[in-house]
Amino acid sequence: MSRTEPVSISAIDVARVDDRPLWVEISGNEVWWDEPRPHEGGRRCVVRRRADGTVEDVLPKGWNARNRVIEYGGRSWRSHQGSLVFTNWADQRLYRCPPGGEPVPLTPEGPARYGDLVIHGDEVWCVREIGRDRAIVAVPLDGGPLRVVIQAQHFLMNPRISPDGRHIAWIGWNHPDMPWDATELCVASLDGTSGASAEEAPLGDRPYTVVAGGAVAQAEWRDARSLYAVTDTTGWWNIHLVPLDLPPGAPDSGETGGAETGGAETASTGAVARNLTPLPMEFGDAVWKLGQTFFAVSGGSLVTMYGTADRRRLGVLDESGAPPREIGGDATYWSPTLSTDGTHVVGVAASPYRPYEVVRIELATGVRETLSPAKNLPPAELLPTPESVTIDGVHAHLYPPLRSPSPEGTAEGPPPYVVFVHGGPTSAAAPILDLEVAYFTSRGIGVAEVNYGGSTGYGRAYRERLRHNWGIVDVRDSETVARRLLADGRAGKVAIRGGSAGGWTSLAALVHSDVFCGAVAHYAIADPESWAAETHDFESRYLDGLIGPLPETRQRYIDRSPALHAAQASGPALLMHGLEDAIVDPSQAERFAAELDRHGGRWAYLAFPGEQHGWRREETIVAVLEAELAFYGLIFDFPTPEVPPLVLRGPNP
Repeated sequence: MSRTEPVSISAIDVARVDDRPLWVEISGNEVWWDEPRPHEGGRRCVVRRRADGTVEDVLPKGWNARNRVIEYGGRSWRSHQGSLVFTNWADQRLYRCPPGGEPVPLTPEGPARYGDLVIHGDEVWCVREIGRDRAIVAVPLDGGPLRVVIQAQHFLMNPRISPDGRHIAWIGWNHPDMPWDATELCVASLDGTSGASAEEAPLGDRPYTVVAGGAVAQAEWRDARSLYAVTDTTGWWNIHLVPLDLPPGAPDSGETGGAETGGAETASTGAVARNLTPLPMEFGDAVWKLGQTFFAVSGGSLVTMYGTADRRRLGVLDESGAPPREIGGDATYWSPTLSTDGTHVVGVAASPYRPYEVVRIELATGVRETLSPAKNLPPAELLPTPESVTIDGVHAHLYPPLRSPSPEGTAEGPPPYVVFVHGGPTSAAAPILDLEVAYFTSRGIGVAEVNYGGSTGYGRAYRERLRHNWGIVDVRDSETVARRLLADGRAGKVAIRGGSAGGWTSLAALVHSDVFCGAVAHYAIADPESWAAETHDFESRYLDGLIGPLPETRQRYIDRSPALHAAQASGPALLMHGLEDAIVDPSQAERFAAELDRHGGRWAYLAFPGEQHGWRREETIVAVLEAELAFYGLIFDFPTPEVPPLVLRGPNP
């Protein structure tokens, strides 16, 4: 590539490519999925691929298949006899949209939100949320009154009806736990409940717990007497076969296994669930959106994703305990949505050189076909190749820059790097094609994605490193990677950036470490105590495990707060926030900016009306990326004439 005429990835390239389908479904001889439409105001549109290969919209223009259950949302649509059943973003109601027709509401107006949809007969069963109250409800597809089926734990997900229609299984948990801390897999009888009204007593007063202990991430019926469940009682999210209705002390029927296989004791019967995947690999992940599927049942076998955050494979699994038969090809990551008809499986896959795509695989042969329309990708020479490394026990993916950041190629010495910190924090970064990363590497800025202690994908012990240590371990691990880049001569200067919890780590690193010359924080937490008081119900007790319970450990909150230590900032900060963010209030960014201003720090703050927790509109994505590039130009000292200038407030350096 010529240094005198450098070619770079544009912000509009990122906005139009860099997102993923959330849910997939095989519907007869068609495949349905939903996809983001940044150029249509950020709505999610459900589409289908017909048997002849044509792809068309199922959801009419102006409708948005998205919901706000637990604020992060849940499974938002299902197909039913050619119709679409979905939740609409604008009013959060359930709708049914017949083929070629207009959506018809199934639920009344009001404050209720619905998510995690499954179809059962002529009803859609789902989680209903009204304020802090949640229940599993059955909504008739003909528009009749809904029925409350389960009211049990404070949070519920994964409603699944047994093949004989006599039982329902679900997963629930209570504060202060998060779903990756501890959940319960429960079963209740559905006998005699047909026609029950919303006012009658729901079944939640007489369920029994099937699996207690560990974090159950998904469960599916194997048959009327047993379930498959992903739980991490072994220290890894493994798939277990869970027997039901066995009397205590009954002899082994051949469907259960001993403790030596890493089985989990079932609280209802005393039987032992048999671990079908006794491997140090993750067959599940942290549940942030209700309805995620990490495996799908296909006759007498399972199609499952598995691996670590460095590579998540797809394979076919039987009940023998043998490792899965891999069928995922060269994909390095599979998103948690799968659908199978016994002959094929459909999922969403990505690799370092391919974006998230809807893929269909023939189970018997492994023959793979990409179903979603091809995206207009930048030239291959502009895409970085990730290098997965472990530095002093810290996992990271390194993306080297492709050229000098100087347009003339005159910069001397090692290039600048930015440490990318993922959100969550109970989440992970995968080594896949990310045009947001490529936007910067194509301009001479290296990227290091850090899967700090607390990240998923490496077992529960690695995840638990962050317990009560948020703001310490994540900062130290990010600093460890940055210092290695500097010591090895790979980087000349290092900045840090992240969104949400990653934004917290970025700001905490800026004030509690001297290695970073600046920080970019997208919709970031800046003061943990005030955030805990003002955030939504789902995460309102998250900090009990990340920092400690209040008020007993309040001093930890004070000691780690970026806002309260802004005077120690090692460089300037760029803060960006959506003004409709219900997860992290914009006041968090405003508070940090005010403290920087009070102490003579340098900063810029950009607010975006109409955006929530994350960027969805094309114009916002472009503005955010261009502002971030301009910021790096200022702190790394190279010109950025292709983007609007950014002015930092505060004294000149």
